Amino acid sequence: MSMLLSVFLKLSAFSLVAFGGVNALLPELLNLAVYQEHWIDLQTFSDYFAIAQAAPGPNFMTVTLLGWHIYGVLGALLATLAISLPSSILIYFLQRIILGIRDPIKRKSIQYAAAALAIGLVLSSAWQIATQINHSAAAYALTLATIGFTIFTRWHPLYLIAIGGALGVLGFI
Repeated sequence: MSMLLSVFLKLSAFSLVAFGGVNALLPELLNLAVYQEHWIDLQTFSDYFAIAQAAPGPNFMTVTLLGWHIYGVLGALLATLAISLPSSILIYFLQRIILGIRDPIKRKSIQYAAAALAIGLVLSSAWQIATQINHSAAAYALTLATIGFTIFTRWHPLYLIAIGGALGVLGFI
């Protein structure tokens, strides 16, 4: 039971700073789950992240899968609750405060600052994950090509995932 409490407390702390969603915290979640606590290995973490990104639904499925790996169904439920409840409560009260601000310029400034923070955290997360999982020039090339396609085309991300998977199966990455 102490394992469940540890998972709940650590993921709850992450929840409070998850501006931009769980993906913004991915490097820290990776560090915690793989290197500090040794709950899973790097390949399993990568697999869970890929499953979570391919599946419809919220981004925190990686955390749910992590909880499931650690302690089964109860672990999955607790991890999901831990990652969603504290931030939901925090946002509820912050939104009430923001809506109480009468000056529209101040209100917009706060909202834009929060959006900039979320975008910065997500980009930082993407960079840190890319540098940890890319081990060859081909992997870096695929990462850069994916960024380019994402920015300059309207391709659905699943096409890019399929291309990356095919390149991996063929041994190019």
